[in-house]
Amino acid sequence: MFLSRREMLQRMGTGLGMVGLAGLLQQDQARAGDSPMAPKQPHFRPRAKRLIHVFMNGGPSQVDTFDPKPELTRWDGQRPPQTAGLRTERGTNALMKSPFRFNQCGRSGLPISEIFPHISESADDLCVIRSMHTNVPNHEPSLLMMTCGETQPIRPSMGSWLVYGLGTENQNLPGFVVMCPGKPVVGPQLWSNSFLPGIFQGTHINNSNMEPRSVLQNIDNRFLASSSQREQMDLLRRFNQMHLDRRGGADQPLESRIQSMEVAFRMQTEAQDVFDLNRETVATRARYGDSPFGKACLAARRLVESGVRVVQIFTGGGQPWDDHGDIANHRGNARTVDQPVGALIKDLKHRGLLDDTLVLWGGEFGRTPASEGAKGRDHNHHGFSVFLAGGGVKGGMAYGASDDFGFAAMEKKMHVHDLHATMLHLMGIDHEKLTYRYSGRDFRLTDVHGHVNHEIMA
Repeated sequence: MFLSRREMLQRMGTGLGMVGLAGLLQQDQARAGDSPMAPKQPHFRPRAKRLIHVFMNGGPSQVDTFDPKPELTRWDGQRPPQTAGLRTERGTNALMKSPFRFNQCGRSGLPISEIFPHISESADDLCVIRSMHTNVPNHEPSLLMMTCGETQPIRPSMGSWLVYGLGTENQNLPGFVVMCPGKPVVGPQLWSNSFLPGIFQGTHINNSNMEPRSVLQNIDNRFLASSSQREQMDLLRRFNQMHLDRRGGADQPLESRIQSMEVAFRMQTEAQDVFDLNRETVATRARYGDSPFGKACLAARRLVESGVRVVQIFTGGGQPWDDHGDIANHRGNARTVDQPVGALIKDLKHRGLLDDTLVLWGGEFGRTPASEGAKGRDHNHHGFSVFLAGGGVKGGMAYGASDDFGFAAMEKKMHVHDLHATMLHLMGIDHEKLTYRYSGRDFRLTDVHGHVNHEIMA
């Protein structure tokens, strides 16, 4: 007769095994219950449970990716008409047509640039917002606006807000993971917790080498058994608790450090598995590609599948999409991200995860329809495009519109604050109620702005 594991624990050793198991489960439940990372109830029924933000840092050009402009071709090389109101940071230059062809993709016929053949295959799952705009045409403040809702590095990041508001489903992994090979402009402030407790800060992974031991440096202790480490952690926790009790239980930085050490200890087992991409089939790995970005996209799917709330992936260090010299370089940038992002969307859909996983693709701003120099494009914050997929948004649609040349958002304009408010709503959060008391007032991701866009919701 075969015994289940539970039956074996009940019968062997007069049932002491089951007593021990109950004790361990009670400890785990207590840790999760005490943890600020424990799952929390949303304000209302969410459409999305997790977020993957694929960040094209540097500012991809909307008129060369997802917002085709026939008028640019007609006016190529000419000064824009007076009525267009076109201005760049360095004066008015001649208009420049896109060097790329646009194709009608999917059943919806959504226009997408030829440089994205893999993403195009998921056209019917994409909601392209063509009417985005932001505050400043400079990388640093616009990067902060897109990630933190503020142009200065003094606010918590969107991922930190989401984990603060919703917790995370897996207490053995961070709730917010950021992958970037190197450092983007601005740096760690883009995933900062700021005045939120430190446990909500994003965990940065340098994905230039995705081998588990490289990713999880200083996490795995090869010289002490797990049981001995657990004893050390419990002893340290008791000392810290004594210190907290003396201070009336009001030392938030210390509480965050305690929780961070607990997560780091538990990561030794589960995180090793999640970042071991060799557990995937050869065919799956091939679909994502062998580049650092491709491996990061595959790891992102594994992370959200394992219960991580927010994953953010940067294209690379610095500003790879910042093509001032020659916009044709967008083809190489697209080659880096197209196959992995296309594979990510299709993989999430195949596994039934896309319905409640929100994917955001885009940069910090767009680029001008006029040329800079001979073949480049300058920064443009007046109008640009991003796309959303999954997580309760309508697929196969373009929302809003820019002017005939793609310079400024004109119809159904969406500010970054509106995008954040809408994304929080899809995650079950009222953006006006997700607040934190600091320095005498209640702060929120959208500050005193933001309107939820219900038109793009399925």
